Amino acid sequence: MADLKPLPPIGDVVPHAGAMRLLDALLHADDDSCTASATVRASQLFVDAAGMPGWVGIEYMAQTIAAWAGVKDWRAGRRPGIGFLLGSRRYECDVPAFPVASELTISVRAELTGDNGLGQFACRLALDGREVARANVSVFQPADAQAFLQGQQV
Repeated sequence: MADLKPLPPIGDVVPHAGAMRLLDALLHADDDSCTASATVRASQLFVDAAGMPGWVGIEYMAQTIAAWAGVKDWRAGRRPGIGFLLGSRRYECDVPAFPVASELTISVRAELTGDNGLGQFACRLALDGREVARANVSVFQPADAQAFLQGQQV
């Protein structure tokens, strides 16, 4: 997947919508990596007086992985598929919260992707340009998400 400009709107490549979509825009996408941006807003889910809790960083990472997969689907003329966050190893966040109005840049790099839908990504999150969170994130994107959710073999 070449880094083609312009990139699609974030809503065209992630299945998250409404209040569940935390990302604002794609900045970069290629065969192995993706970078997205987000602004923390007081009206968003999870935000409290301190801002967006640091533990939500894992969701920003997962949505950026979804954007990476969605760009691949979009470029192939398919709707974005549904994926699942399986977990992470060593999620570290240096701040307790991301303050309201702060700018987040989330970068993911595919380290392992299998034909069975399993993937592992190295992820980084920067707050106003300074890296503050990192993790290795495992995901699963079944070929047929509806069949998977209904307990059928996929």
